[in-house]
Amino acid sequence: MIRKAKISDVGTIMSIINETVKEMKSYGNTQWDDNYPNSETFINDIKNDSLYVYEEDNNIKGFICIDCNQAKEYENLNWSLNEKCMVAHRIAVNTKFRNGGIATKLMSFCEELASKEGIRYIKTDTYSLNTKMNSLFKKLGYKFIGEVKFLSKEKAFYCYEKILK
Repeated sequence: MIRKAKISDVGTIMSIINETVKEMKSYGNTQWDDNYPNSETFINDIKNDSLYVYEEDNNIKGFICIDCNQAKEYENLNWSLNEKCMVAHRIAVNTKFRNGGIATKLMSFCEELASKEGIRYIKTDTYSLNTKMNSLFKKLGYKFIGEVKFLSKEKAFYCYEKILK
């Protein structure tokens, strides 16, 4: 079940982040670190009604932030549409529950939420070294649009879009 996150979920979310950061470091991916994303990031997402958790058997197995906030770095890319869109941010799945389709369910939820709100366009990005997310976006039919540099990271972030039917 996917539901809106609550402040009481932040501890579990941060433990998923800590495990994910360890895993990312193991293959040289520095997209996330000890400073970002932090608990304040998620508290703000919750206050903005944009953080959702995937919960099963009273376990939070993953989460996603969904809003309409585009990074200013997106402005210079050649997007297919110039209209309101949903943006998927900060997607993670507990390492114990990987390969069960949870990230796919979270992205599908993002698409359903957009459709319900009359939005037919999704944008997202991930670090170029994040092979798992890059593969997921391609598998789900997201089109590569280009690269941006931000968060003072050494490598580029790959940006993707999907026009919903």
